[in-house]
Amino acid sequence: MILKSMNPSLENLQLYPFQKLTRLLEDLTPNDASLTPIGLHIGEPRHSTPEFIRQALINNLGGLAHYPTVLGTSQLRISIAHWLTQRYHLPAINPDTEVIPVNGSREALFSFAQAVIDAEHTTTQPVVVCQNPFYQIYEGAALLAGAEPHFLNQLPENGFSTDTDQLPDAVWKRTQLVYICSPNNPTGKVLTLDEWQHLFALSDRYGFVIAADECYSEIYFDENHPPLGALEAAEKLGRDGFPRLVVFSSLSKRSNVPGMRSGFVAGDAAILKKFLLYRTYHGSAMNPAVQVASAAAWGDEQHVVENRRLYREKFAGAMRILGDTLPVSMPDAGFYLWLKTPVAGIEFCRRLYQEGSVTVLPGGYLAREAHNVNPGEYFVRIALVASVAECMEAMERIRDITRRF
Repeated sequence: MILKSMNPSLENLQLYPFQKLTRLLEDLTPNDASLTPIGLHIGEPRHSTPEFIRQALINNLGGLAHYPTVLGTSQLRISIAHWLTQRYHLPAINPDTEVIPVNGSREALFSFAQAVIDAEHTTTQPVVVCQNPFYQIYEGAALLAGAEPHFLNQLPENGFSTDTDQLPDAVWKRTQLVYICSPNNPTGKVLTLDEWQHLFALSDRYGFVIAADECYSEIYFDENHPPLGALEAAEKLGRDGFPRLVVFSSLSKRSNVPGMRSGFVAGDAAILKKFLLYRTYHGSAMNPAVQVASAAAWGDEQHVVENRRLYREKFAGAMRILGDTLPVSMPDAGFYLWLKTPVAGIEFCRRLYQEGSVTVLPGGYLAREAHNVNPGEYFVRIALVASVAECMEAMERIRDITRRF
């Protein structure tokens, strides 16, 4: 077969973190075969899917006989808009122009860059900015859109804040898109209103679009103080119409349905109009049965409260078990421990696997060297997604192994 060409930007994509992890551990065999393996490396929720969501999906399988529209049903969009107004204290969200259902936040975060980035009508290469460490989809989306990724290191010495002064004016002038993850994966940091105000001011000055990834927004620890959202921040600051701001959310973590691939984008109506046009050609309409089940999920909060209770229990246990051995601290939100390690994260990960049959992810795999440092090198990411009992067993193994360093 003769293959004339492929997109050369594909050569710039790095292996996904979990592929790197497989290679890292492939030469190891756990020392104690009697230990049950515990995997805390993938951020896949393992709490039970609520029965009412499962039943809604089953009851509407007849919808598989029809092509869905890319914009989705009005029932789903109204459900999402209502949830947004209630959750973020917004006066109104137009379900016809300010909301688009998507097949999970991942595909939307990736395709959004393809719709936003203009690499043809600029004299210099466009820039996409994201926090570092980061969700690797942002980097891949930037590269395949013809943009150059630039990174804002999140470091413990500044509380993992998003310090925009790390990039010079010359870079900001080329910036067309900024990915912000709040609550952050993996640090758990939530942007403050002041940080949003500063970011919005930069967007006004340089004209870039902000893609706010909020798929961890519903995993938090104080029922009376949910994390601040980007649309909420814009509303508080009087930014009518959410100029150059689009948020991405998902049911995967909130409702324990990662296999449904259900989420939404919301925000600037002018941007969403163009994104909808792109998606019409992209062929990314949501399964009709999934749409009905999703509307039901967005309309219920009781199961989400119970979900948070389980995570609170796991984090409380992790703090208690690890606190005397490792410099562990609670994240603002999310279900990850971003754990500072006594040795490089790669070595720490290998020892946990070999000596304790516990699998975690080296922090360096979630980051890039920028400004002369890889901010994840001496960290590991631990996803507290398994059962309470499994997580506590893993924490005890981690503590015991760490004490032998």
